[in-house]
Amino acid sequence: MRVLYASVLRLWDVVDDLSRLRPERSAAYSVSVFGSARTVPGSKEYEDIKRLAATLTRQGCTVVTGGGPGLMQAANEGAREGAPDHPERSVGMRIALEFEQSVNPYVGEFFEHRTFFSRLHHFVLRSNAFVVTPGGIGTALELMTVWQLLQVRKLTQTPLVLVGEMWKQFVDWASRYMGPSQDAVDAMVYATKQELSIPQCVSTVDEALEIIDADHQRWSSSPVFRGIEDEAPLGAC
Repeated sequence: MRVLYASVLRLWDVVDDLSRLRPERSAAYSVSVFGSARTVPGSKEYEDIKRLAATLTRQGCTVVTGGGPGLMQAANEGAREGAPDHPERSVGMRIALEFEQSVNPYVGEFFEHRTFFSRLHHFVLRSNAFVVTPGGIGTALELMTVWQLLQVRKLTQTPLVLVGEMWKQFVDWASRYMGPSQDAVDAMVYATKQELSIPQCVSTVDEALEIIDADHQRWSSSPVFRGIEDEAPLGAC
């Protein structure tokens, strides 16, 4: 058991080393879209995310999802619709689960992971921005992973955009129970106001597109927009 454990630790070291070798600038600006696998085609949420992804790929961006159904499929469908001659702009990163369906038919470039940890790592390595749409526990895991990486500055200058009222209320809850209290001055503070303001909460996909478009333009005009910087941009909910 000790030998196995030591081997796993060495493997993690190799993964860390490879992560440091990633190119500082990718060929295309990539946006990961997180969201529910249960949303049905034709619903307003589905059509909104489809439109968001189509707009992004028309602007030359790559859209990355979990490759499954629901809002993941909406994003991949929109990505293909926006750039029909560039299937590589519609990326899916599927997790191998017994009860999970195969990759959705709109994925142009496909990766499969056996663990959630490697999949999340791949999302982070691949993405220049993150858009979080309505979803459940899996979507919350993805959101919190990116939020924490931005908090500790393992990611910087990477927009984290939360779409919809549910996420605004989620951030409000975090601010209430983790942040400084106006009522109790001596209450324990688990997160600073600055850390709690990292996600940018918006009501519509059009607002999300404005944020992503601004960062995309900035990225396009500079050789590097990933890595540790002096200050990470913070949004406000």
